[in-house]
Amino acid sequence: MKFLVISDLHGNIPMLDKLDGEFKSADAVLFAGDFAEFNHPETGTPSLEALCKKHETIFSVIGNCDEPDFLEEIEKKDISVEDTLVYHDGLYFAGSGGGSEFKGTTPNERTDEELLSDFNIVENTKEGGGDGRWNNLILIMHNPPKDTKCDAVSPTVHVGSPLLRRFIEEKAPLAVVTGHIHEAVAIDTIGGTVVINPGPLADGCYAVMEVEKDGGVWKVTRAGLKKAD
Repeated sequence: MKFLVISDLHGNIPMLDKLDGEFKSADAVLFAGDFAEFNHPETGTPSLEALCKKHETIFSVIGNCDEPDFLEEIEKKDISVEDTLVYHDGLYFAGSGGGSEFKGTTPNERTDEELLSDFNIVENTKEGGGDGRWNNLILIMHNPPKDTKCDAVSPTVHVGSPLLRRFIEEKAPLAVVTGHIHEAVAIDTIGGTVVINPGPLADGCYAVMEVEKDGGVWKVTRAGLKKAD
């Protein structure tokens, strides 16, 4: 199964057209939030409409530049995995939206506890393995977990969420798709979990991930960062 992994569109709708070939070859699209341009939440709806025209299977959350009630808009489009658990082709998808509290300059900044609360449904569902670990789960979270290449604003400064990292360590999902930190374009791991920050699609950054089930176990067989011309 092939996924187009994107985040942080920030209202740059023409960039979507540059990925038409990737949209056509993907089985599904994973979008980690920030439909809207910074300080222009009104750009969220046109971005959402444009994205939904590109593929029939999209799993998404909202970002810190999106108004909190914009969640209702992606729910209407039936693409939200925020604060819920969605099953599709043998895999589960769950999501956490918004970004960590910072300067209060964006509309959807949340505490670590609030970010983690979006995964309560995973915590309270028995679909994982007997040890509580989820080999067939992909998490989509706008805010990255702490202490990976995907949350580094400099080589020694990591700004991700400690609680989200702990959750990943406990549940051991197959993969995590994140965004938010534009300078932290990277693929890393937490234990056996692949973590991808594709970078801002507004600047042409994206990623592709392929997964397959081998001997009853899901594996990430390929993950790569790309940039549109």
